[in-house]
Amino acid sequence: MSAMHTARRKARAPRRPRAPRAPAPSPPAKADLDLANINLNLAVALDALLTEGNVTRAAARVGITQSAMSHALRQLRELLGDALLIRGRGGMVRTPRAEQLAAPLHRGLLEVQRALRNESVFAPQASSRRFILATTDYFASALLPSLLELMDTEAPQVDLVVRPLVIPQIEAQLESGELDLVVGAYPEPSPVLRQQKLFTEHFVCVVRRDNSVVKQRLDLETFLRLPHVLMSPRGEGVGSVDIALEKLGRTRRIGVRLPYFLTAALAVTRTNHVLTAPRRLAELFVEPGNLRILPPPVELAPFDVLQVWHERFDDDPAHRWLRGMMLRAAAAPRSSR
Repeated sequence: MSAMHTARRKARAPRRPRAPRAPAPSPPAKADLDLANINLNLAVALDALLTEGNVTRAAARVGITQSAMSHALRQLRELLGDALLIRGRGGMVRTPRAEQLAAPLHRGLLEVQRALRNESVFAPQASSRRFILATTDYFASALLPSLLELMDTEAPQVDLVVRPLVIPQIEAQLESGELDLVVGAYPEPSPVLRQQKLFTEHFVCVVRRDNSVVKQRLDLETFLRLPHVLMSPRGEGVGSVDIALEKLGRTRRIGVRLPYFLTAALAVTRTNHVLTAPRRLAELFVEPGNLRILPPPVELAPFDVLQVWHERFDDDPAHRWLRGMMLRAAAAPRSSR
């Protein structure tokens, strides 16, 4: 058999399937990072990226250009051997490694910041510190005017940021320092969280002044005949009124469910609806909304409004000052509020 014939037979022989090529591994994380060779600005950039989940917002948070933040992200990915942020359906999402880094990194940077400040005494007149609160629109409206009035005189350069209240995240945010204070009717804080009562709130009923159904007083039958506005952040469930009525074997008609306290008050200004709300909220709208405040025809228990913080900041001078300001704002006379 000729060599050429042999070569042709080999050419017709079936090829063995190749094993699939393994995906290229991610660059390995460096086990021993030498802090002396790491730019602290990269840690600040990483904290901003993991907090915002967006390059543009992270750049604005730190005060650099978007391209500079993108370059920092590339450096961080190479340094840590992880993508850190990847594209998801709703935008950029953290990788598992980034989730592990977020809280301790933020906490560590705050500790460095406090150590460099060396604030054994807090001087509000000279401070340009920023405090972050979490609360609802009702508590913000009830307390912020008085608080800002006090700060305008005593701490003109101190800034406030108010964020939405997200109950499941509160403890972690307070521990890391992402939040300084939470203000609200907080249910059973954990042992590591401190709490202080700001004031006790009572429920009242609110109707428009020329409501065609309500006369001088609001009796139970009229109360049940009217449609009601219910403040319901999740759009479901029952309120304190429904629980009280259930004990009497009665129910009411909920005509409108709203997630916002302030919108709920506005909803009764042109209708015969009735709103049962905290007194301080009702007082904000009595005059401008041409409303009346009446006692509820069912017994409703009052509730305490608290300020809540993490035990780590018990002795922080600036934090103590902020808590004292909140107490003073809560105790402001009604005319000032």
